[in-house]
Amino acid sequence: MSNPTELKLRYGCNPYQAPARVFMNNGELPFKVLNGAPGYINLLDALNSWQLVKELRQVLNLPAAASFKHVSPAGAAVGLPLSETLKRAYGVEDLELSPLGNAYARARGADRLSSFGDWVALSDVVDLSTARLLNREVSDGVIAPGYEPAALELLQKKQKGRYIILEMDPTYEPEELERREVFGITFEQKHNTALASTEWLQNIPTSNKELPESAQRDLLIALIALKYTQSNSISFALDGQCIGIGAGQQSRIQCTRLAASKAANWYLRQHPRIAELPWKATVKRQDRVNAIDLYLRDDATAAELEPWKELFEEVPARLTAEEKQEWLKTLKNVALGSDAFIPFRDNVDCAAAYGVKYIAQPGGSLRDEDVIEACNIYDIAMAFTGVRLFHH
Repeated sequence: MSNPTELKLRYGCNPYQAPARVFMNNGELPFKVLNGAPGYINLLDALNSWQLVKELRQVLNLPAAASFKHVSPAGAAVGLPLSETLKRAYGVEDLELSPLGNAYARARGADRLSSFGDWVALSDVVDLSTARLLNREVSDGVIAPGYEPAALELLQKKQKGRYIILEMDPTYEPEELERREVFGITFEQKHNTALASTEWLQNIPTSNKELPESAQRDLLIALIALKYTQSNSISFALDGQCIGIGAGQQSRIQCTRLAASKAANWYLRQHPRIAELPWKATVKRQDRVNAIDLYLRDDATAAELEPWKELFEEVPARLTAEEKQEWLKTLKNVALGSDAFIPFRDNVDCAAAYGVKYIAQPGGSLRDEDVIEACNIYDIAMAFTGVRLFHH
């Protein structure tokens, strides 16, 4: 059965923006709808996230996954094995996951608050173990190049049969020129075909020039994620996954602070005290996610904490600021990617406080020397890629 050239949608970005559709001027749509009824924003997330995981797969030769929300990744990862600590932090200690399942557990686990109700992109055919993980997380839909029969059968029952399942043609390539309309005016540009590679990491102007293979992998993951993140953007990556993405901020330092705060939250969720929280048996998965976030917040009010106390068999003592700082000091060897040049050294000062050891950025700022000097103070190895990765 051939794909349609047009798909009618219920509405556009908002319910009052109707009619709405997606269509091809030439040829068929490169995806099939196997289940559910995708919306306008679903498809924006699906097509952006598919490109991200396809490139991760191509560059790193590992199964890849992305958790997307509002046209930016909340997380992106490749399918490396999970430590026991990460299994507990991601709530998957009871599952036997394939490499593809590990990739999604990592992508979803980077920023579990933001990933609630996400769009999922998977680089490989979805197996049953990955489908079991998808089945119990709250998400809107998934795009992948295919599904094992048992995996498809399971996912088709999700959300009372409404879960959106898209099958992407992995051989599809868009035309060289892409177009979009804004306020009745058509914009046209060459499709972004820049593909991250280790060649981007050869120009290292800092005193520390050591980029081990693990750092190169993490820098490439950060850069590929940034290519599909609303700019300005900064991405922290570690151990085969993004751990904090600061997207769509007007100033670079705000991007860095946001990415750093998310990375800190990701790491604090692995604190031994989190694993020991005395939950009541009736507390649901997402309620635990939200409660841990409140547990870690320094600014949580008494009014917020009162209902929070009802989730536990006995009210746990919260981590003090000093305990958090001691734990965060053990966060090491983090890779940072920037979609455009770093204009001031304050970004490096902030990043260094959250374990950043490696940086990849285009370079070309009037203050490059200041940024290099800051990296040298912290013994950070920084590569100038020469490639800007803005995405709007």
